[in-house]
This record gives sequence, structure tokens and C-alpha cells, in this order.
Amino acid sequence: MEPKAPASQSNPLTTVLLGFHGHDLPPSTAELLGRGVGGVVLFRRNLGETSQVRALCGAVREASAGWPAPIIGVDQEGGRVQRLRGLVPDVPPMGVVGRRGPEAARETGVTVGRTLIELGFNTDFAPVLDVDSNPRNPIIGDRAFSSDPGVVARCAIAFTRGLESAGVLACGKHFPGHGDTSADSHEDLPVVDIDGETLRRREMVPFAAAVRDGIKMVMTAHCLYPAVDSRWPGTLSSAVVNGLLRTELGFEGVVVTDDLGMKAVSERHGDDEVLRHGFDAGVDLFMQCGAKGEGERLVEALLGGLAGGLLDEDRVSQAADRVLKLRKQLG
Repeated sequence: MEPKAPASQSNPLTTVLLGFHGHDLPPSTAELLGRGVGGVVLFRRNLGETSQVRALCGAVREASAGWPAPIIGVDQEGGRVQRLRGLVPDVPPMGVVGRRGPEAARETGVTVGRTLIELGFNTDFAPVLDVDSNPRNPIIGDRAFSSDPGVVARCAIAFTRGLESAGVLACGKHFPGHGDTSADSHEDLPVVDIDGETLRRREMVPFAAAVRDGIKMVMTAHCLYPAVDSRWPGTLSSAVVNGLLRTELGFEGVVVTDDLGMKAVSERHGDDEVLRHGFDAGVDLFMQCGAKGEGERLVEALLGGLAGGLLDEDRVSQAADRVLKLRKQLG
């Protein structure tokens, strides 16, 4: 690997988020954080007692010394998806919160944010901006605030403001909408088979509202949108990321992938292809949550792609600059 660069320089390694196994920070992950890797994503496999979680988050920060604060993220949505169950009070499903309205969503965001800060996290991969538009959807359902795009938009913005008031970075997901699918992208490649007008009028409404409100990070969906791009899933599609999110909605923040270990991507595309098409599409931050060294291999592919001329250095530098700018805003 290349030597560590001064923190003032653009560093391509900051475009990767890592997962790992166990309650302690592995030396290999600590070494990469010291070289500027963007941060970590923690799961139940990493979380024991409260004191252990605080110590682990502290170790991540210590390993990143010399760089802006690392992203220390977790999926704490509420309902089915809350990694901190048993460590903090349960959070209701967002479908329940949505029925209570924006003020309840804001209060929930504040509560979640305060518990995350207390444990040492600075990023929550929430809110879900998807619309509950397909009752057969096996993965979204009551993770969404509502089947009404307007309700989703109002509640998601309120939740985001609550999180941010507590000092936690929010991440809206899964662009341009994962609600109208009948497959789980953890297991297969879902197809959102709707026309472009419906996509914009329904699925993208909450994302457009969140962008207007200033959300700083948006996560892509590992879904195929034939009306926009019949070849590449949203995560790797320039028509989706550069076209819809950047150009149509005017988003200037950080675009992060969903976990690249999910089968919708991992069983179809290797690391080199993911990086090449992801950067070309407009992605800034690549999340690899694997616990068996998958993140380290992604870093190797990134450095190899740059050394071999397979990746556009200017595009990688642009992505790294966006991520470093965001990291400087983290507590």
C-alpha cells in the first residue's frame, strides 16, 4: 500500500467504509483508519455492553488520529432495523411514527441521536426515504414512514432535523426508491418496474424534499430501474446518480452505496467493476460491511485501480474531497 499522506491532501482511501468482526478493533482495520479510510459501520456482532461500545468507538477515533473525524455509523432506524436493541430503549417502526406525524418523528430523531452520541457514534444510516408503495415488499414495509410520499417527506425531514440537533449525521436511503419492489436486495437484484413519471411523482418525492432541506448524505439502492437504466443497478448507474440525484435534484453532498456485500451487487459485479462504474456514476463513498476482510480487499482494488489507470484520478479526488469535507463536520 502507499504510505500515509498528510491529512491536508486528498486521500482516495477516505472513499471506503469498513465493517469487521468482533468486539475489538482489528489491527488491520486500525491500520487502514490511520491511513485515512473513511470510517466504520458497526453491527450486532460488534456490540456488547455499553462500556465496550464506547471503548470501541473511542478506539476507532484514536486509530484515525491525524485525520478528520472518522464516520462511525450504525443502522438505528427503529422497528426491525435497530442494531442497538438491548443497549438503548427500543425505537418504534417508522410506519408507527409516521402515523403520529412530523413532531413525533422529530422527537424520535432527537432521542435516537442522543443515544448514539452517548455511545460514541456520529452517523445514523437513517431515515428511510422510501415510500411504502408495494404491500408485497419484503424489505421495506413499516421501515417507511408511510405509503403517502408527502407524509414520508415531512416525517423524514423532521427525523433528520432531530438527529442533527443531537449532533448525529443523517443518511437518507435508498435512492431513488426501494419501496416498489417484491425482492430483497440482500438476496437478489430487485427490479422497480415503473415508468419514469411514477418514479418522480411518487418514489423520488421524499428525496427531493430532503435534498431541498439540506441533507448531507444519501444512500443508493441496489435495484434496477429499467425506465432509467436497463443495464446497471442504481448504485452503479450514472443515469440514476449523476442524472436523477445530482442533476435533477441538485444534490451536492456525499453519495454512499448500500452495503456492497449484498447479493444484488456482490454476486454480479467484482470489486474492480464496482469501483469503476460506481465512481463514474457519481458515488463518493463505498460501504463494504463484510466481516472477513472484504473491506481490505476493496481498498486493495481501489489502490490497484488507481495505479493501473483503471480509475479516473480526478473523479476519485472529487469523491475523496466530498467525504473529507463531511468528516470535518462530524463530532
